[in-house]
Amino acid sequence: MRDAKLTGYAPKATPGVTPDDTITVSTRVVGCDNGGGALGHPLVYLRIEDRQITCPYCSRTYVLAEGAGDDGHH
Repeated sequence: MRDAKLTGYAPKATPGVTPDDTITVSTRVVGCDNGGGALGHPLVYLRIEDRQITCPYCSRTYVLAEGAGDDGHH
């Protein structure tokens, strides 16, 4: 699921290109392995800089919940 609008390691969700698989999270750092166990992909940790991030392996999009993400100012 690659397109010309990818920026480095943190691709952006692109309508019509990436699937509508979104997960709401409460922290800025999330681990993604596609949830498939041995059939998934390598575990990668993604840091949400703004409001969302899309996994470069499986195109699952993680969205930061409203009011979440200050991570204790660390």
